[in-house]
Amino acid sequence: MLSFLMNERQQKLQAETRTFVKNVNKQLILDMDAERITYPADYMRALADANLFGLRFPREYGGRGYGWSEEVVALEEVGYLGTSLACLYSLPSIVGEAIHLFGTAYQKENYLKATLEGRKFTAEALTEPRGGSDFFGATTTAKKVDGGYILNGQKRFVVGAEGADYFLVYAKTAENAKPQQSISAFLVDRGAGVEVKHIYGLMGTRGGGAGRLVFKDVFVPTANLIGEENDAGSIFYRMMIPERLTSAAGALGMAQASLDVALKYSRKRKAFGQPIKNFQAVSFKVAECITQLDAARALIYATACCIDADSPAALQRRMVSQAKKFCTETAWTVVNHAMQILGGIGYTNVYPVERFLRDIRLIMIWTGTNEIMDLIIQHEYYKEREHGSAGRDIEADAPEADNEEEKIYE
Repeated sequence: MLSFLMNERQQKLQAETRTFVKNVNKQLILDMDAERITYPADYMRALADANLFGLRFPREYGGRGYGWSEEVVALEEVGYLGTSLACLYSLPSIVGEAIHLFGTAYQKENYLKATLEGRKFTAEALTEPRGGSDFFGATTTAKKVDGGYILNGQKRFVVGAEGADYFLVYAKTAENAKPQQSISAFLVDRGAGVEVKHIYGLMGTRGGGAGRLVFKDVFVPTANLIGEENDAGSIFYRMMIPERLTSAAGALGMAQASLDVALKYSRKRKAFGQPIKNFQAVSFKVAECITQLDAARALIYATACCIDADSPAALQRRMVSQAKKFCTETAWTVVNHAMQILGGIGYTNVYPVERFLRDIRLIMIWTGTNEIMDLIIQHEYYKEREHGSAGRDIEADAPEADNEEEKIYE
């Protein structure tokens, strides 16, 4: 994060998180990427012990009562560790959002607090084999019975599935209702009828326990319904914020890490008798990277402030969509420039840039593809501007502005 934008509390949090990140064992990262580890439970407990989970949530549940403007600072620092560890760090914040804003006192005490204290691990079960971006086309069902619901169906690409003690699951509870009024959200404990299949051979983002969940006649008590029945659409729209803002902030950490490697290399590597940083082909790539990174940081900070100020929901959705799109695409540009600066050696595992490239590719897809981000951005902006600008009528500033005969629209 841009240091001049940070207040004293944010600066202290950055230093605290940076110290934690520096102390993460290198072997953990290597073992996760080699898939010798499928879920880093000790890492998650260490984050909880450091009181770094769920920074935005009240102290009574184990948080710090901070805002998004603090959390994005910590998220960028954790992003240096790569997508898997950054995503796992984000899950208590993501799932916690639903529990904190829509959950009951029982759910907050038994799930949110336990998660922030590291006693329970969580994961979000959103995507379905036939669903993808079509959230309301969910085929997982929860049929009401005495005392609860019977859950059946499948979810896939569930990061953290291998180690989670419970899952945030969306399921259809009203077969004949309109799609937006047919889905409910549940906290589903790992247990009888919940099968976790760790089956994905991922290009990157490894070691985070990403798997497929199969639910077979799972009983979910009524006490584990989040919010109102058939109203998970409201939860889903709110969940856009933590899902996408955590992805955006973590991406910046990975991008900066890649650039750091390239900068160090460009000072040491010589060609034609001088360091390659002296050549414009290299230095101009660095200039583009730092410009894009600073622009992305400014956008994500503005987005965090927008949410902390409780701005209109439509504006928040647009801002987080912009942040997710711009930050992840910036990260992709930066890591590619970093690899180009390193040349052939950057394509090997001598440097971690190739791992960052594999990791960053995913974050332009998950939590809503960047094409979906474009859809939301333009949709919300058209709605904002449909009544015209509050400023000057620029259209009138033309010599023939009053020539209505030439203004043909149909």
